[in-house]
Amino acid sequence: MTDSSPVIDLGVAPDRIDATDLLDDIEFLVARVRAIGSLSARHALEPHGLRVRSYAVLSLVCGAVSPTQRDVAEFLFLDPSQVVAVVDELQTLGYVERAQDPRDRRANIIRGTETGQAAYAKAKKSVIAARDETILKNLSQEERQSLTQLLLKVAF
Repeated sequence: MTDSSPVIDLGVAPDRIDATDLLDDIEFLVARVRAIGSLSARHALEPHGLRVRSYAVLSLVCGAVSPTQRDVAEFLFLDPSQVVAVVDELQTLGYVERAQDPRDRRANIIRGTETGQAAYAKAKKSVIAARDETILKNLSQEERQSLTQLLLKVAF
């Protein structure tokens, strides 16, 4: 993160609540990690003019697969109207383009443009650096890989 980025202090549970059952609750812990990660990503994405949701969509469309808007909505658990708004915003920035899906002419696929690919690459570096300085800072490389594998197992 840059010097102007705020430091996100993960802190510890204050003495008066450090014995809460929430510290043994997986859903709570995952939600806390998500909140910290989203805050970190939001700060990292600000200089790039992106929000967390637009970054997630850009990440999907800059990959090897050109997803439909419905694919994006289902993968990110978003309402299709939310995806339309994000894609509209990214298209205005010149980061994505819509095209007719060759498999279903009623559907649009979304592809990252060259400008979008470049913007995504820069934003991704910032997000990774921020993540490394916040939620993953106390984990070894092996622990990070294990965490990723466990989360994939739970998510899919």
